[in-house]
Amino acid sequence: MTKYLNLLIVLPSLNFVNLLKSMASQSNHITLQVEGMDCANCALGITKNLQKKGLEDVYVSFATGEASFVLNDKKKLPSIIDGINSIGYKVIDAKTKAENEGKMSSIEKRFYFTLPFTIPLFLSHMVFGHDFILNQPWIQLLLCLPVFIIGMLQFGKSAFGSLKAGVPNMDVLVFIGSTSAFVYSLSGMYLYNGTHEIHNYLFFETTATIITLVLLGNVFEHRSVKQTTTALKELSVLQVVKAKLISLQFGREVITEVEYKNIHVGALIQVNTGDKIPVDGEIISGDASIDESMLTGESIPVDKSISGKVIGGTIVVNGNIRMRAELVGDETVLAKIIELVKKAQQSKPDIQKLGDKISAIFVPVVLGISILTFLLSYFAFHIAFREAIMSSIAVMVISCPCAMGLATPTAVMVGIGRAAKKGILIKGGNTLEEFAKIKNIVFDKTGTLTTGEFQVRNVNLYNNTDKKEAEEILYSLEQHSSHPLAKSIVNALKDNTQLRKLNDVKEEKGLGISATDETGNTYRAGSSKILDKQIAGDSHSIYLLKNNELIATVDLEDQLKNNVKQTVAAFNANGINTVLLSGDSRKKCEMLAAEIGITSVYSGQLPAQKLELLEKLNNEQPTAMVGDGVNDAPALAKASVGISLSNATQVAIQSAQIVLLKNNDLSPLLEAHLISKHTLITIKQNLFWAFFYNIVAIPVAAMGFLNPTIGALTMAFSDVIVIGNSIRLKTKKLK
Repeated sequence: MTKYLNLLIVLPSLNFVNLLKSMASQSNHITLQVEGMDCANCALGITKNLQKKGLEDVYVSFATGEASFVLNDKKKLPSIIDGINSIGYKVIDAKTKAENEGKMSSIEKRFYFTLPFTIPLFLSHMVFGHDFILNQPWIQLLLCLPVFIIGMLQFGKSAFGSLKAGVPNMDVLVFIGSTSAFVYSLSGMYLYNGTHEIHNYLFFETTATIITLVLLGNVFEHRSVKQTTTALKELSVLQVVKAKLISLQFGREVITEVEYKNIHVGALIQVNTGDKIPVDGEIISGDASIDESMLTGESIPVDKSISGKVIGGTIVVNGNIRMRAELVGDETVLAKIIELVKKAQQSKPDIQKLGDKISAIFVPVVLGISILTFLLSYFAFHIAFREAIMSSIAVMVISCPCAMGLATPTAVMVGIGRAAKKGILIKGGNTLEEFAKIKNIVFDKTGTLTTGEFQVRNVNLYNNTDKKEAEEILYSLEQHSSHPLAKSIVNALKDNTQLRKLNDVKEEKGLGISATDETGNTYRAGSSKILDKQIAGDSHSIYLLKNNELIATVDLEDQLKNNVKQTVAAFNANGINTVLLSGDSRKKCEMLAAEIGITSVYSGQLPAQKLELLEKLNNEQPTAMVGDGVNDAPALAKASVGISLSNATQVAIQSAQIVLLKNNDLSPLLEAHLISKHTLITIKQNLFWAFFYNIVAIPVAAMGFLNPTIGALTMAFSDVIVIGNSIRLKTKKLK
């Protein structure tokens, strides 16, 4: 798979690598694999159980089947695992989870087991008369019993566990509903055995159908949720690679193929054309062209030789190298990226709190409505007992807090996964919500809107100087300087300019460079500080003097990053106020703002002033800040959403909530805003459907217009609709 992630990592500085280490390395952070979670309320029950034990930073994901928390005393881990197991779930190791990945899940096995018993029960009740053999009470009981036992194993254990944890889940409703129908049918058999009326009290098909349809819904849900976590799975696939390990045996060099997870630091590895580099390390011999599109998004391979750094997951397109492993296992760049994306998906936006609160109290409320439905139907409206009990069961079965619990996390997972593939690292679901609501976006100038690489715009001549002569002198002088402006001039003139021989070359920091030629002429090139006080001027980038006489000036301009104008225009069109905030001169800032369409300009700003302005804007409206320097870090932290670039200083990256991992293109910034905006829209749509479904369905069921079978079917599909809407975000066209 190519271009999963446009992650631009600056290997010499390792800023981004260090960030990944610092964010993902917590020795006391525990993640357990939990089997048996069927809904968001199951996850909520485990969360409450862990919180009661005093654990911090608890996050339980129904979608990924993981429970994570911070544990300072590792001796308590066995009792924590026993606690999870005691409420109806099972903690398994990562190896068992990996082995089960390609197999049929337990929920699927149980569904396919119950299906052959349920179909004849359902059809015999709907199609054939009472005299049909399958409608005989004892045959119905025998067909229903295996399904009921499976239902008790699946829903009963989970229901009692959730009650024990203090958070009743959906399985409580399913368990009570199916058990009520089963017990009611047994009572009918006992009371009316041998009479024709017995058939009015048999609802074994209702019990079996409820259990089987809810299992079907769980199967759909299980399969659908898997699709919301594809970003993590696709990234994890990149890690699965074998390596050619070099070792010495009896004085001979031997190459052995091993799994990447068995590679240790310092190991020597042979990587040939077409091989995937297994871990992060350094080339010790050979050279190769390496496809780093997985990290950079650039399709052109990068040439690397001895001492070059290589990243696990990238591919050798051409050449052969030997490398020394430096970062292995969970310490590799790719492993850190996977961990960051996973942790980002765990963060809850504020909008989820509403769904969580309602889900937590929903089951007791539904039980109350169900009991009230029976009491009113039977005693107040004198409806027949069996119809009253069926309406009561229908209320329990049709209610679905799972949809409310799934509304937000599934959308967040898809949104953050899509952002990661576009080269955008978002540090949490709350960031998505905040960024979607911004009204101001503030840009730093150099390194954010511009590349920091300069190009020659004009060479201005004075005192009848020949252009060729001026360019040759400039080119020859600046060859001896390492200043970024000097390098820009050399790059601009190198193709069509001859090099002159100069002597006594001297560079004065902060001033410029000087030299003499063979005829005794002296030359100086530098800032306006080299000019005599009588010569006024500070509007040009470089001044060139010959024998202390001004002969030329050079105007340089910082190159814009790709898609800057289009990105700024898009924000303006969406009603978001664009602001340029820079420490540069007023003239340069205003020229740049006019060129790219930024509406507000604040120039000559010191870090304290930037912070003050951000605080002012934030107090008025939600504000995002895009920056890259150390001086931007306080403002990034102060903004509603801080946005940094992966080649920025580490302190700037750590202060930001969003990191744009493709440095020379600003279009991912707009992509991040659109993803945030549409993720929030998706969450609202999901919550609306979940609330609307229950608001409409419960009264309809309470009034007796829906039987439990139809209720079970619609309940099953309500979850699928919510998850399906979230999955749609993966490919949805963002406007």
